Amino acid sequence: MTTRFAAFGAALLATSALTAAAASAETLRWARASEALTLDPHSQNEGPTTTLMHQIYEPLIVRNMEGVMEPALALSWEPSADDPNVWVFQLREGVTYHGGETFDSEDVVFSLDRARSETSNFKELLTGVVEVRAAGPYTVEIVTDGPNPLLPNNLTNIMMMDAGWAAANGAEAVQDYAAGEDTFAARNANGTGPFILQSREADVRTVMTQNPDYWGIGTFPMAVTELIFTPIQNPATRVAALLTGEVDFIQDVPVQDLARVDEADGIGLATAAQNRNIFFGMNVGDADLTLDNVEGANPLADVRVRQAINIAVNREAIQQVVMRGQSDPSGAMLPPPVNGWTEALDAYPAYDVEAARALMAEAGYADGFSIQLDCPNDRYVNDEGICQAAVGMLAQIGITVNLSATPRAQHFPLIANLQTDFYLLGWGVPTYDSEYVFNFLYHTLGDGRGSWNGTRYSNPEMDAMIQSLTSNTDLEARNQTIADLWAMASEELIYIPIHNQVLNWGISDDWLTVVDADDSVMFKYFDAN
Repeated sequence: MTTRFAAFGAALLATSALTAAAASAETLRWARASEALTLDPHSQNEGPTTTLMHQIYEPLIVRNMEGVMEPALALSWEPSADDPNVWVFQLREGVTYHGGETFDSEDVVFSLDRARSETSNFKELLTGVVEVRAAGPYTVEIVTDGPNPLLPNNLTNIMMMDAGWAAANGAEAVQDYAAGEDTFAARNANGTGPFILQSREADVRTVMTQNPDYWGIGTFPMAVTELIFTPIQNPATRVAALLTGEVDFIQDVPVQDLARVDEADGIGLATAAQNRNIFFGMNVGDADLTLDNVEGANPLADVRVRQAINIAVNREAIQQVVMRGQSDPSGAMLPPPVNGWTEALDAYPAYDVEAARALMAEAGYADGFSIQLDCPNDRYVNDEGICQAAVGMLAQIGITVNLSATPRAQHFPLIANLQTDFYLLGWGVPTYDSEYVFNFLYHTLGDGRGSWNGTRYSNPEMDAMIQSLTSNTDLEARNQTIADLWAMASEELIYIPIHNQVLNWGISDDWLTVVDADDSVMFKYFDAN
């Protein structure tokens, strides 16, 4: 039985009669297309990586699988009564790391300072932080450069590490993933979370067992005692593993196999709108491109070319043919219900090849040009298929696209190292606020912001407005700034939104869970059926 949700929110997976399972109810075998890029919890702010981290490490505050913020390693948090620029966190006592070390305020200071460092992919979330200090063994004060109402929202994926363990193993610095660095923390883990890492062979198998000393035993179902994760990139192989009982849960049921999974005995299928937008990014800042055939000029720097691309991409055809109905076409760079989203912003332009050709001619490219499109082939739903469709669509307006589709482990560094001119990317918004999108994707790259802005776009006026969102406590004024920023972003058109992704999970009837719109599974919430 399929459960379909057009809007965000959690949904209880439909289940039918229990079936004989190959594994006991205590072992859950989990598969998805993508592997975690690293075990360093502060290196890569990326969905599959963060999801694995949530099983082993923990943040101060967490969003549960229904999207509600709740205490994790912090029991309470509030602005200081004496200083509005200080947040005070009271920590959970009696928590130990998997290695037996005691969790305390010094670990929080170390972890947040580590996450603020240059090679951390989470630093944008902490740009307003001036200082993190221990005010007692279980009290932490975070000083910000002005009142910062968003700070708790920004902490839900920033994991706490043991300072002593990091020092003893030379892991004080965050792994520089984009530079290809390998570190102890990238291969080993020591968290406070519900599962302990037992073994890991990257791209093959990761085994975790329940933490017998976990503080949450008795609070959460904790029905999973052994968790076995296997990345299976091939869609047919992944579905076959679910249908034959080799795995119990897959996060990404391919759209072409939804009916098979839905109709299979002993398996539940759940579908929900996901908190993730899929889009094309373009190098609009360089004077000349390296991966095109235009010498001495950058065709993507001309907004008319970007407008032509925007109306040459047929979003509804992608929805119907590539995604088989499993997407929500969008003209906005954020999904609902992220603060700042509106129906007007989400409206996308009509597909119009003739108008696109006219824009190309007006820009001086009536004969078109060629360019390389870089695309992941193992990260988003039918990502390579979306890019292949775009190749044909852009050919109709004279743009010859050479498609380079690679695994995301090779694709993401191209964006981080500014080695791509035209690329596909997806973006979720775990804070549910537009500031997250602007901070990572629109702000000028540098000074702890803009780490996923591969477009080379830089606008000092926009930068100042983005920075003001961190400390603006006037909700009406802040929302107006967000609206103004989206108006500027829509005019500049440095990204081409395609659709909001739809989430499809398949799971054995032996297990009960809810569907997380962020696709960030936390197995401590799973219960046996």
